[in-house]
Amino acid sequence: MAPRDGRTVDEQFTQLPKSAQRALEEVGMGLPELRRIAAEDGGERRVRHIISEFVPSSGWRDFGGDDGPAARAAVWPWMRLLLVSVAAVVVCLLSTYLIGRSALFVGWACALPVAWAMFKTRLSRGGLAARCLVGAAYMVLIWDGTYAANEWYLHLRGQETQVTYAEPSYTESHGKRVTECRVKLPDGSVRTVFKNDKWCADLIGDEATAVVDPAGHYQPVLGHKSDIGGTIDGYVCLGAGAVLVLAPVTAAVIGRVRPRRNRMGRASGTAA
Repeated sequence: MAPRDGRTVDEQFTQLPKSAQRALEEVGMGLPELRRIAAEDGGERRVRHIISEFVPSSGWRDFGGDDGPAARAAVWPWMRLLLVSVAAVVVCLLSTYLIGRSALFVGWACALPVAWAMFKTRLSRGGLAARCLVGAAYMVLIWDGTYAANEWYLHLRGQETQVTYAEPSYTESHGKRVTECRVKLPDGSVRTVFKNDKWCADLIGDEATAVVDPAGHYQPVLGHKSDIGGTIDGYVCLGAGAVLVLAPVTAAVIGRVRPRRNRMGRASGTAA
């Protein structure tokens, strides 16, 4: 059945700009859904109302009001990217509690949903720059964050205790012999320290102060608890975290404000 203005739902949809058609489809209001709504009792009026959100308005819309599906379609992909990327970083960092530095592999696995959410956003209105910033911030957080999580946790939950230097272990890295310092804890266990002391081979049997994880998940850090924190890695991660949040939020704000300005500009032009 054709609506009162003589145009079918298909005709109304095809007469919309391509960008408006894509926006309708992104919010689940593509042509099949519009046809279904039109077939319901009073559905033709609802269809006209939905489509009217995507065509120039002859009146002035309040700047603080709801901008309809077009604005929501511009904002939601960025909010989804924000939620997915933050959740991925949190999962990656929390997994360091169980698998330590190997949590980096969790971060790589979580990069798949982040990439999916990223490519569902729009490239227009600074979208490409926002994508690049989110991607770079995510990589910094999983790379430096999985390394610095050891110190972050001990800064919050670690306990200072007296340890004894034990016989170090040795590994090969890039053709060079690397010394890995180890200490003996009061319970008799021997643990590799988080950061090496180049003189540890000469200090076997000597006592030192270290910050340890009571649960034994993170490596001990030599020194006092007050010495932990304030590292470059920490500040880099803090900046990357800010970028990870602000980039999609800024893109969402731009995507929401731009349609408003366009609509008000068209309304002013019509009034003139």
